[in-house]
Amino acid sequence: MRALITGISGFVGSHLAEYLLAHTDWQISGTVYGRHDNIAHLRDRLALYPAELSRLEVVRFIIEETRPDYIFHLAAQPISALSRLDPWFTLENNIRAQLNVLEAVAQMRLASRVLVVGSSEEYGQIAASDLPLDEDTPLRPTTPYAVSKVAQDYLGLQYHLSNGVAAIRVRPFNHIGPRQRRGFVAPDFASQIAEIEAGLRPPQVAVGALDVARDFSDVRDIVRGYYLALTRGQPGEVYNLGAGRAYSVRTLLETLIGLANCEITVIQDPARMRPVEVPEMVADCAKFRAHTGWQAEIPFARSLADVLAYWRDQVRTGATDPTPQEMRIVARGAQ
Repeated sequence: MRALITGISGFVGSHLAEYLLAHTDWQISGTVYGRHDNIAHLRDRLALYPAELSRLEVVRFIIEETRPDYIFHLAAQPISALSRLDPWFTLENNIRAQLNVLEAVAQMRLASRVLVVGSSEEYGQIAASDLPLDEDTPLRPTTPYAVSKVAQDYLGLQYHLSNGVAAIRVRPFNHIGPRQRRGFVAPDFASQIAEIEAGLRPPQVAVGALDVARDFSDVRDIVRGYYLALTRGQPGEVYNLGAGRAYSVRTLLETLIGLANCEITVIQDPARMRPVEVPEMVADCAKFRAHTGWQAEIPFARSLADVLAYWRDQVRTGATDPTPQEMRIVARGAQ
């Protein structure tokens, strides 16, 4: 069997590649664009295609070369804050790449099963009475990123209904783990703590809203869910992936500070506040669990310890996150 992972060098893509190499005998190919440090340890076991996915002919060439039985489409711009700063870049990047993957499969009349990755942010502005959120909850997106994910989600449904593409859609809730770059709450806090421990900044962690609660899962659980969704899921269906319980951002921060080896204070940074904050999000994953048996297993505290260990190593080795321009480049090929 053959699998293609678009964005294989990203946070999620690299963990998915590790999972598939460890648990299947599949031939694994992937697209990369920009930096791909995350898969340096896997390169001799992967077929890599440097590619910018906005051009249909490029996507079609890669799919013709790899003839995948399974396509995990992970390439996207995943940062909500960046989507507010540059809405069109996020919309164009995410929608066009998804469209090209589906169109290439349809044009070639392949039986490839295609994973379309949406987001819990599609649900957007919810009411307490909506919790926990199941797949029938109305979508009320509040960011350009969320709109791009709604579009990807419904393109998957449209190509299934009109072209017979075996598209399986997932809506993962917040996931954390090693290799996640800044721009998300866990690495934002962990990187600051690691820099404080190294004496590179004052002993203060800058934060935004702390009393919102999110359904956090470990990325290693999520990629196992992606594998099950694509191998066992029903084409045309959509599935939530989450832990089914929420932790406040305050609890996340206090857990990380509790792992630090120095005293740290917390300061509020207005620049880190979102224009719209949903108080709580919790996934109802009964549909996916009934179909596959999947559930999140890695404890929240272990995930956070691994995130902090990763950022300590990043700070120790002097590694840096991409600049905003580099993030735009990376987003063309890796989530």
